[in-house]
Amino acid sequence: MTEDTRPQTPGTSRCGFVALIGAPNAGKSTLVNQAVGAKVSIVTHKVQTTRAIIRGVVLKDDTQIVFVDTPGIFAPKRRLDRAMVDTAWSGARDADLVCVLVDSKKGIDAETDDILHRVAGLAHPKILLLNKIDTVARETLLELTAKANAIAAFSETFMISALNGNGVDDLLAHLATVLPAGPWLYPEDQISDLPMRNLAAEVTREKLYLRLHDELPYRSTVETTQWKDLKDGSVRIEQTIFVERDSQKKIVIGKNGQAIKAVSSTARGEIAEMIDRPVHLFLFVKVRTSWADDPERYREMGLDFPTG
Repeated sequence: MTEDTRPQTPGTSRCGFVALIGAPNAGKSTLVNQAVGAKVSIVTHKVQTTRAIIRGVVLKDDTQIVFVDTPGIFAPKRRLDRAMVDTAWSGARDADLVCVLVDSKKGIDAETDDILHRVAGLAHPKILLLNKIDTVARETLLELTAKANAIAAFSETFMISALNGNGVDDLLAHLATVLPAGPWLYPEDQISDLPMRNLAAEVTREKLYLRLHDELPYRSTVETTQWKDLKDGSVRIEQTIFVERDSQKKIVIGKNGQAIKAVSSTARGEIAEMIDRPVHLFLFVKVRTSWADDPERYREMGLDFPTG
């Protein structure tokens, strides 16, 4: 939540959904976290980290801005890939406004070019966000702006660094003036619509990726199976890490259990800080060879199960 917010004034409030669309690792989750001022979406080096739609809520003056962090758009090869890409475009279609993030360092490659052409067909108001501007020359940014606007009609272009916050407040100030008039949809102190048990599972998945890097298979997931409030004010959380093969289970556990202990320790600390309560975190690893084809797993992740 930004510092310059004030209570909602009847008759002057605005509220709307802003979909963030872009290729994997364009910086969508980083931007949401920067705008909200807290972590609501996990960020790793691994592409396609975001799987389902996550909403981050920001108050700017009398406007409630609901950022819709969508999975990165890429060429889908598997059922899970198709579900993620379908979810991303669904988030764009349902929003009041669409922001397209372009990694300035990568420029407009084939993947981003395809996204821009598809976005051009959307009737929504569209804003171009050139991210990671600290990595390229100004001349390059101007060239990217011209090239992107030649493909899709953007109402505005903002040059930002989602990581350090440069340009983000200007973006928020603009969004606060163009979103539809209407009452806020979320309580003033709510920063995400993701249930805490789901967010806790996402935190653990992030720590898995950061700990194991490329050793951890892309087709793995984490679910919170128990959340129990204890009498002393702490909470007991049990989570299951699903992998597809025994060899992957051994990687997650690590030699003498060192990997899973390290993941549990870092995840527990971050979850405890998020909920401001002591946390007892217990992680279990299960092999489920076909979890990526199990409709129940998709429901847990907030994705529609592709049947085709």
